Amino acid sequence: MINMTKTITGIICSLQFASAQQKGGILGKEAPEIKVDQWVHIPKGLKEPTTKSLKDKVIYMYCYQSWCPGCHSSGFPTLKELSEKFKDSKDVEFIVVHTVFEGFSTNTPEKWKSVATRHSLQNLRFAHSGSKDKKSQIMSDFKTRGTPWTVIIGKDGIVKFNGFHIPPDQAIKLIDQLKKEK
Repeated sequence: MINMTKTITGIICSLQFASAQQKGGILGKEAPEIKVDQWVHIPKGLKEPTTKSLKDKVIYMYCYQSWCPGCHSSGFPTLKELSEKFKDSKDVEFIVVHTVFEGFSTNTPEKWKSVATRHSLQNLRFAHSGSKDKKSQIMSDFKTRGTPWTVIIGKDGIVKFNGFHIPPDQAIKLIDQLKKEK
């Protein structure tokens, strides 16, 4: 009975994983340049990232809104788990982007600090993209459909995951696989 439950759970997770990638995104395409309105936090020793400067690395880009319940209940815990797992890996980079498409007076560039503190992510790069007057370039370029939204780019610059949610175990498997690419 336990094995059957694990098998069914695995099938459901695989279907959810595939389904998340089919809606929106640019899966299988070359990642566009990372264009944000502003970098609000760059930890000491790191630089503003570009798709080109991160060539030959796996990029995990997490898009959120500060008021998004799903971002805080699943997306940020996943990001925290992954960033801790791969903190010593020179092949993996994490980028956090506040992609704002509503609630402009609340979802401000300054919110990064409370979000980073709440989830203990001050060691990651944070950016802000989108305002009442200018649509988020990240959302446009990566064809995101809301938040939380995750983009994983392989070392070859091709988008390997682009969807609402990826369970941590599946993200770890994908990142480990992508790290092996040349």
